[in-house]
Amino acid sequence: MMELYSIASGSSGNCICVGSDGCHILIDAGISGKRIESGLNAVGLKTEEMQGILITHEHIDHIAGLGVLARRYGIPMYATAGTINAVLRTKSVGAMDESLFHVIGPGDAFVIGDLCVEAIAVPHDAAAPVAYKISQPGRAAAVMTDLGKYDDEIIDKLKNLDVLLLEANHDVHMLQVGNYPYSLKQRILGEKGHLSNELSGRLLGEVLHDRFKAVLLGHLSKENNYAELAYETVRLEVAMGENPYKGDDFPMYVAKRDEPSPKIMF
Repeated sequence: MMELYSIASGSSGNCICVGSDGCHILIDAGISGKRIESGLNAVGLKTEEMQGILITHEHIDHIAGLGVLARRYGIPMYATAGTINAVLRTKSVGAMDESLFHVIGPGDAFVIGDLCVEAIAVPHDAAAPVAYKISQPGRAAAVMTDLGKYDDEIIDKLKNLDVLLLEANHDVHMLQVGNYPYSLKQRILGEKGHLSNELSGRLLGEVLHDRFKAVLLGHLSKENNYAELAYETVRLEVAMGENPYKGDDFPMYVAKRDEPSPKIMF
């Protein structure tokens, strides 16, 4: 049995816990150490029990609490060389023991405890960003956020999953008419930005299969999206897509921005 648990997911901070009966790991630590500890405690877990932290990239909404966890608990951290270098240059994170970092590359597969981890290259405006797929024999989940577009390689990596946490960052119209500067709007809409609700739904439609358990929509923008809109737009895109599925053929949830979301077991 495996589980995926979103402690926080949104433009203001991200931290996901994935685990099994014998091992738990964090994907990103973009909120305070205190909030991470509280979120883990709420489901009977402790921060010191985490056997690794997988870092997707160096943006502060993914690493804000990393320094605290590293200094307090000495948890091993896994990231690309580009991400590690960028993290170590981020002054707000504070000093960290560099020996805690393990360098991985896009496409690498490695083992933490009884979990197999695969790093997946994604297009995003960061040093060397990746997403992660975590699996055991017969079951798998992926956390796929912070990408401006997707291609056949990403689709292939996400096939045959049980659970997917998928970015649905923004509503295009809300972003276009909102208060963001033009340059920021273009960055978000660009090929190294973030997935819109529509693109999220189209990507989901490409990877659904009969044994798919659940999707958790995440990394929603606070200013340019809201949960009900993301949910309905993704459902509509799935229903309209060239696949045999409808939006209500499988459980779909929206991860909460500022508090933990219900645990998904698979």
